[in-house]
Amino acid sequence: MKNVKYHLLSLLGMAVLLAGCGNGSGSNGALNSSAAEKVYVAPGEQDEFYAFMSGGYSGNLTVYGLPSGRMFKEIPVFSQFPTSGYGYSEETKPMLETSFGFVPWDDAHHPDISQTNGELDGRWIFINGNNTPRIARISLTTFETEEIIEVPNSAGNHSSSFITENTEYVVAGTRFSVPIPQRDMPINEYEGNFRGSLSFISVDPEHGHMDIKFQLMMPGFNYDLSHPGRGDSHGWFFFTTYNTEEASTLQEVNSSQNDKDFIAAVNWKKIEEYVNNGGGTLMPAEYAHNIYDEATHTATTTMKKEVLTVDPLQVPGAVFFLPTPKSPHGCDVDPTGQYIIGNGKLSADLTIHSFDKMIAAIEGEKFDGEAYGIPILKFEDVLAGTVKSGGLGPLHTEFDGEGNAYTTFFISSEVVKWKLGTWEVIDRKPTFYSVGHLMIPGGNSRKPFGKYVVAMNKITKDRYLPTGPEMEHSAQIYDITGEKMELLYDFPTHGEPHYAAGIPAEMLASKSKKIYRLDENKHPAAVLDPSQARVERDGNEVHIYMSTIRSHFTPDNIEGIKVGDKVYFHITNHEQDFDVPHGFAIIGQNTSELLIMPGQTKTSVWEPKKVGVWPFYCTDFCSALHQEMQGYVRVSPANSNIELSWSLGGD
Repeated sequence: MKNVKYHLLSLLGMAVLLAGCGNGSGSNGALNSSAAEKVYVAPGEQDEFYAFMSGGYSGNLTVYGLPSGRMFKEIPVFSQFPTSGYGYSEETKPMLETSFGFVPWDDAHHPDISQTNGELDGRWIFINGNNTPRIARISLTTFETEEIIEVPNSAGNHSSSFITENTEYVVAGTRFSVPIPQRDMPINEYEGNFRGSLSFISVDPEHGHMDIKFQLMMPGFNYDLSHPGRGDSHGWFFFTTYNTEEASTLQEVNSSQNDKDFIAAVNWKKIEEYVNNGGGTLMPAEYAHNIYDEATHTATTTMKKEVLTVDPLQVPGAVFFLPTPKSPHGCDVDPTGQYIIGNGKLSADLTIHSFDKMIAAIEGEKFDGEAYGIPILKFEDVLAGTVKSGGLGPLHTEFDGEGNAYTTFFISSEVVKWKLGTWEVIDRKPTFYSVGHLMIPGGNSRKPFGKYVVAMNKITKDRYLPTGPEMEHSAQIYDITGEKMELLYDFPTHGEPHYAAGIPAEMLASKSKKIYRLDENKHPAAVLDPSQARVERDGNEVHIYMSTIRSHFTPDNIEGIKVGDKVYFHITNHEQDFDVPHGFAIIGQNTSELLIMPGQTKTSVWEPKKVGVWPFYCTDFCSALHQEMQGYVRVSPANSNIELSWSLGGD
């Protein structure tokens, strides 16, 4: 009787569980079976989209699959990364050089994928370093950082790194206004003396190399976010501002006094013409430009000494202010380029400006005063409409390409869907918890891929198993193919993602580089054949030219190294099969291990401090004989006279 009772109770429990989970498309639960089917990617199958999420304070970029939410890769950008040796190897250390010296960290915020004719082309992805102002370019063939340019005359490089619709420029707008040029002055003299800079960085259409074309010297407001015009508005860029009060203290109060701040509309084509005709002023400025050469597998740093600055008052008709309530954060432009959305984080409503009305107001000189000589357009003359959302704390807006917009509300923790043109709210769905950015693949382009929206949430609390006081942030994916959004899935995200960029996998997967061809390796220390392996001394520097292949290092045993030597291991991976890296580590390595891809050469410096026989080994499991892939370095006292010797495997 007791067994029957327990059996009935278990059946009742299963029924309750099934009812709670939902088993049809009509269920409101996020874990109903139809939702699970939409995010399930079976073993051996692949995701439909790549999602590139900023790592925030990790300084890096993470790659996820959609709809599964699986993290595929962390791409080191601004931070040292011991997994691969980025920022530790001699070849990649220059990528983290700045005018402040070696800076092995940053706060990475806003990725943006290169475009042609306003559509994603899948060549590169750009991302900003917010703390030490920098812009990075990552190859979407190798998924490696190829270039980083420092941005002078900037602080808090936040309204970045958004691109024009043919990738002519990537912008870098300062968040914090500062004295330009920097100098010692009282902070309470901020008003009228600090400036904001908006940098337009040209991108070479063939190889992607960046160069600062010009910096626009703006009034001392905070420049928060930006997006480019497209279609008829191509040639314009739009930046939100706050702290138009120019407060220098208690900004949480003093920079929120004005009923309206501005969206700065910048006609970059007009400024470009001015610059091409000899306009602008060269200003002394020291900044680093770091480029990684794929042929030599080596980065180099060039310190630049000047930058071209432009006073907007010298280019009439190039810059205007659009009044926007209140302390606007996000600045978003719809796929047609007609609507400029200001997300006033201290306003419950969304303000939508019309590009056509803006042009008409400029031509009709419908101004409402000026700020530091820059005309302020009349609010009513540029307003397209207002979304009466009923939400609290609007931040960012993305678009699905079907005439709909999606806005995040940080305080009321929700995503709101609304109709462009009618400004009607269609749907709203809660998030868990406070949501910041959101992303629709291609949502910042003329051609969004409006199948999913990903909300990036700032707090997780009870969404995942607790891991102490610090938890990863959360993302949630919604199906947006119907009139109503459907929450499908939660997944944790690394660092603090701010913005993200998504692209169909079919645009990248087929051209993803699998190996580096050994016969194309131009690294000056490459060992292209094991017979070239050798050890050479130059004073207290020792250079070990080493090859590696499953499952052997050549040379594998080295003697004649002394305490106080500086030992360079130049290691070339001879594999030419996909996904067969080799690692290298040795006791007392004060940098990190190396992970060397097939056909690649990397260098690690080791400075032995103790006498002994010290093993080195492969850190990446590469074959059934991986454990046997090792060697020894004999380290003798500094005053010893033991000659260098080494074995090549058979001797």
